[in-house]
Amino acid sequence: MEYSKNFYQIKSNSEIFDRINAEREEIGYYNLPYQDTAEIKDYAQSINKKHIVVLGIGGSSLGARAIYEFLLSSNNYTKDLLFLETIDPLKIKLCLKKVDLNDAQFVVISKSGNTIETLSLFKYLNSLVEINSTNCTIISETKSNLTQFANDNNIKSFDLAEDIGGRFSVFSVVGLVPLAMVGVDIDNLLNGCKRVADSFFEQTSYYKPIIRKARFLVENKNRFNINVVFSYSSLLESFNKWYVQLWAESLGKININGTRQALTPVGLVGPVDQHSFLQMIMDGVRDKTVTFIKINDLKDSSSIPKDTANKFDGLACGYAEGYSFNDLLNMQADATIQSIEEQDDIPCDVISIRTVDEYNIAKIMFSYQLLVSCIGAFLQINTYDQPGVEYGKINLAEKFQR
Repeated sequence: MEYSKNFYQIKSNSEIFDRINAEREEIGYYNLPYQDTAEIKDYAQSINKKHIVVLGIGGSSLGARAIYEFLLSSNNYTKDLLFLETIDPLKIKLCLKKVDLNDAQFVVISKSGNTIETLSLFKYLNSLVEINSTNCTIISETKSNLTQFANDNNIKSFDLAEDIGGRFSVFSVVGLVPLAMVGVDIDNLLNGCKRVADSFFEQTSYYKPIIRKARFLVENKNRFNINVVFSYSSLLESFNKWYVQLWAESLGKININGTRQALTPVGLVGPVDQHSFLQMIMDGVRDKTVTFIKINDLKDSSSIPKDTANKFDGLACGYAEGYSFNDLLNMQADATIQSIEEQDDIPCDVISIRTVDEYNIAKIMFSYQLLVSCIGAFLQINTYDQPGVEYGKINLAEKFQR
């Protein structure tokens, strides 16, 4: 008699760590912190166009956009980075109003080379301005039709390794090439990734928080199946969108026991969402975990002026006068965190970003990639495929064929 055990069983932390360690041989994102960036930086310095326009969707744009928008307010970039990631015609026209197409470098990104949204945008823009070797860069897998197009038209291309999935590609050429073009310090980005990766795989400071959080979420997934990231800065709004894709597309799977997993990501921005979704967290069903993200130093000293002329005596909130907006924002975060903690039955944790720079945003993003990989290993799913997404692509292709 042969006996095959395929039922779901939560493994030990050490077993999961061994599995993640073994994944480094076949999942490419783990090794990205240690890559040589010389070719990317040399090429980026040769681009003198004012507007860098990324044509990509999902994993081809969300990560780079999260980093760029996080850094934008504290850096004086001489170039603009624009992401065209929609086929909504009204949104396309609105975005293009900001761009001199004759002074633009178009970065076309598609891992498969067959993404219908990206290729449709590519063809549309080419009808407005000729796109050729002088104003175009292509990023795709080596054997894709898009890379072949680049070769045929003498367009510079960067190869995206087959073992790097789109939503895990932010620290590959997908993110580094357009970011380097506008002046982001991509080496400092990778230094942040390296700090987390080294620590995790050496099982030092980053290992326990990541593995323990992953284990808690899996052990309590039936009770707390909604995972909220509450980011206290508008700079992190695009990070939230990146997190939602990474989490949902990686963890919405059927596990080894044939059970559908339901860890649902929600991205909130404070203090705006204090006036909406916070009510649901506080008094709604206890089915949510909450991760707060704060930025200690926003590199801005703007403050609420003191009312020396007594003009605002009749208005409330005079106690806030003299405080910086940075202080006010973090005090609001702390007050919300305290409110959640006082409930005693809402699991929450707090991540503090030291300051606004490449190193710190890379640390949190690479930490989240590792966290998702660990959760996937605990759940015993394939973290890196997305079969559910493919159904829609197949149905769309059939509609065109009809």
